[in-house]
Amino acid sequence: MSSSGSPGSSCGGGPCGACKFLRRKCVAGCIFAPYFDSEQGAAHFAAVHKVFGASNVSKLLQHVPEHKRADAVVSICFEAQARLRDPIYGCVSHIVSLQKQVVSLQTELSYVQAHLATLELPQPPPAPVTSSGSPPPLSISDLPTITPSLYELSPIFEPMSSTWTMQQQPRPFDHLFGVPSSSTIGGSSELQALARDFLHGGQIPADLPPPGTGGSAPTVVKRE
Repeated sequence: MSSSGSPGSSCGGGPCGACKFLRRKCVAGCIFAPYFDSEQGAAHFAAVHKVFGASNVSKLLQHVPEHKRADAVVSICFEAQARLRDPIYGCVSHIVSLQKQVVSLQTELSYVQAHLATLELPQPPPAPVTSSGSPPPLSISDLPTITPSLYELSPIFEPMSSTWTMQQQPRPFDHLFGVPSSSTIGGSSELQALARDFLHGGQIPADLPPPGTGGSAPTVVKRE
């Protein structure tokens, strides 16, 4: 069977396979010539003629568009050969066989997929994510333990306390009465004696020598 060539092309070199099988002269415009060659076309057309008949196939091809005739011839030949192999079911037996094959392959595919699922290796755990965010808050337990140093404070406060004690010593009562002390007067005993005489006797000296001159004793003048 040949699907190439133009109508009547096989007439130049001899009859087409259909006309050869029918033992007739292949005329120009033979409808079987483009699809049944002179070499193997006779065997294919024999099955078609035996199942469908040459005239029926000729009428069928005339109602089919020319660009679809090649597919129609292939289907007719396949159906004729299947019918010769299985006169009862024809192509149906082949279709059922193919459907059983599809079901068997689907079952096998499901089994293989289930077996592969059990053999899958566990995925490694994800790598730890190193975040550059803020560090975790510190707790009291994280703080370092520092032993407090013991400082001797007594040497610091002892000089201060001794100085404060010296400053707080009682002063003589002379400053309460406005009488200067002996250190201010220069240790003069005349003024001290004069102060005592004035406090006890109320006597005022007439001529009071300057302090610290060491002059003669002053003259005491009694008040009236």
